[in-house]
Formats: sequence, structure tokens, C-alpha cells
Amino acid sequence: MLNGKKIVLGVTGGIAAFKAASLCSKLVKQGAEVRVIMTESAKKFIGELTFLALSKAPVYSDTFDEKDPSVIAHIDLADWADLVLVAPATANMIGKMAAGLADDMLSTTLLATEAPIMVAPAMNVHMYQHPAVVRNMNELVQQGVLFVEPGSGLLACGYVGKGRLEEPEEIVAVVEQFFAREEARAAGPLTGKKVVVTAGGTVERIDPVRYITNDSSGKMGFALAEAARELGAEVVLIAGSTQVQPPAGKGIELERVQSAQNMYDAVLRHFDSSDIVIKAAAVADYRPAVQADRKIKKSGDTLTLELVKNVDILEQLGRKKNGQLLIGFAAETNDLEHYALDKLRRKNCDLIVANDVTSEGAGFGTDTNIVHIYDANGLVQKLPLMSKQQTARRILELAAQRLPGAQG
Repeated sequence: MLNGKKIVLGVTGGIAAFKAASLCSKLVKQGAEVRVIMTESAKKFIGELTFLALSKAPVYSDTFDEKDPSVIAHIDLADWADLVLVAPATANMIGKMAAGLADDMLSTTLLATEAPIMVAPAMNVHMYQHPAVVRNMNELVQQGVLFVEPGSGLLACGYVGKGRLEEPEEIVAVVEQFFAREEARAAGPLTGKKVVVTAGGTVERIDPVRYITNDSSGKMGFALAEAARELGAEVVLIAGSTQVQPPAGKGIELERVQSAQNMYDAVLRHFDSSDIVIKAAAVADYRPAVQADRKIKKSGDTLTLELVKNVDILEQLGRKKNGQLLIGFAAETNDLEHYALDKLRRKNCDLIVANDVTSEGAGFGTDTNIVHIYDANGLVQKLPLMSKQQTARRILELAAQRLPGAQG
């Protein structure tokens, strides 16, 4: 799986740097081309000559030490890489990455590269759990950085806990799995297709401090976006109010919106160039007729709020579609098939994914779902209780089969 893959291995200054030598050796043995960048503190633990011998290539540590006058080294490495792997990654390097700092060869290369970045942390257990480190890692996850979780055990400092660099063979396995997913994605049935997914609930403002919304967590929409990416699509994820972190990284373009009108405008910007549009968001049917520009003060025992109808995004898309495959969602509490088919026909959808939100495991905020998928001829598939990721995969596979020119 790693034959011919180009990997930049970043080694930072911790006692786990000695494991990076084994990691480098194992990557090379699996067929990868490896270029090593060391920080100055890493060289206090292990020498450049070790990595030069193992990688059979120059080792980099000084931004100003240009080994080839025809190129700028950190830009050349950044462009060359299929993957940048930082192992071990200290708390300091993770902090610099999160802040966008570039004061040495490795951090400069990390800012310059457009290749995927994978980080394997290694540090004291208390450092790993420190709020600042946790915040920095969460920030990097949102930027699409991949993490190899550290192991637990006896640390060099004498503590026992989480923070030990994962074993080299396990890191190699993660790298192999990453490239396997990338190759599967490149050959997926949605390769070259653009998929637009809406997720979460909309927020309709009453005044600057109050609003109307719903219980949508965004989990189903986020799972659909990830499934579409895994099948090869370029994904635009338009998310309203959500209770979980959205997927990030290469292949998913995230747009945050608030109101139903905001979501409609965002979808329209991408609609003409899309192949599949999936409306998984829970859009508010109504909004306040008047949005106060100041906080409404309490007065009297009652407050009357006048609501007006929002734009029906799915209905408008059904009228405007010109070759796009349009998939809607129907969250119902009774007469599932009747209401699902009625919605499909009224809104000119190609597929409707319906669920009974009163069923255990199928409501808002759950990690699972139970759905029935309908087209104009009736029931297409009835999916049992399964994770939202599995459900999303089945929906996207079905959608891919219905695109023009699809096989099977």
C-alpha cells in the first residue's frame, strides 16, 4: 500500500524520538520514500545520521541550510509530499501548528504543504490532558489534521498514563489505512461528482438574545457528508445549528449558516454545479414576522409572537432542478409512508428518506437511525437500526446508482 508514497516525517524533541528511527525504517521497508525533518530539540535525542542512513535521503533541520540551490527546501518538500507525518509530536509543536507559527524547518513546511497532515502526539500524561493542549488538538482536528492517538503505559517521566507515542508498527498501519481510503475514494462511484448536503437546524431570531430553533444535532447530515467524500465526491456541507463537530479536511467545504433564508441562499450558490443535493437539515417552517433589533423587555403575563412562513427550500429546489438528483428527508411521528410519498411528490424529489422519530434509536441527537427510502414508485429500501454512518453510506450508494451513466 505504501509503495511509491512520498512521506515527510517530522521528528520533534521528546524522548520518543528514538521510536521515530524505527518508524522511518518500517515506512521505507513498506516501499515509501521518506524525507525526514528534525527540530533542533529532536537532535538532542537522536542524530541526523541515523535518519540519513535509514531513509537513504538528506535530512533537514535548518530552514536556511539550502541543500539544492535550484529549489527552496521547505517549499519543495511541502509540494513533494503525499503525507506529512509528525511523530513524535510534542505539545510545543502541536501548539505552534494550531497557532500557525513557522519558526523552524518543520513548522514552516507544515504551513506550506497542501498534503494531508497526520500527528502522533507524545508527552507527559498531564501535558496531554492540559486544557491548552486539548484545545490545540481540537483546533487541528477542525482544520482536518489526522491524529494517531497515543498509547497508555509507563512514561519516561515515571508517570503511568496516556501520552506514550504509539508503537511504530501501529502508526504504519494507520498510514496504510489512510492511503487505502484515499485510493478507494479515488475509485469511488462518486468520483468527479459534487454533492451538496445541508445539516443541522436553522435559527430564526426573535431579538438579539432569543431565537426559534429545533433539536436537530446535525449528526445525520455530517454522516452523509463523510460518506459522500469516502465515495469520491467533492462535498459542500452547509450547516446550521449543530450539537456535534462537523467533519473537516480535504474533500469537504464547510459553510456555516443561521436562518432558513441563509441556508437557501447558500444552497442556490452551489445548486447549478451540483450532481446530488441532500436536504438533511431541519429547516424552520416559520420565522418571526418582526425581528427586534433590541432585547424585548418583559411586560405583562403574555407575549404574542407573530410568525410568517419561511421559504420551502426543498420545494424550490424541486422546481429548479435540471438533472440534479434531489434527496429529501421526512421526520414523521405517524403514517410514515403516506407522508413521505406525499412530500416526495409535492416537492419533486427523486428520493425521500423517512424515519419515525418516535422510534427508539431513530430520533434527533441519536447515533443510530431507522429509515425507509422511497422513490416515485414507492418503497425502495427499508434499513434496520444501524449507525448513522452506515445509514449514510447506504443512502449514498443508492444515489450513486441513480446518476446518469451509473453501472449496476
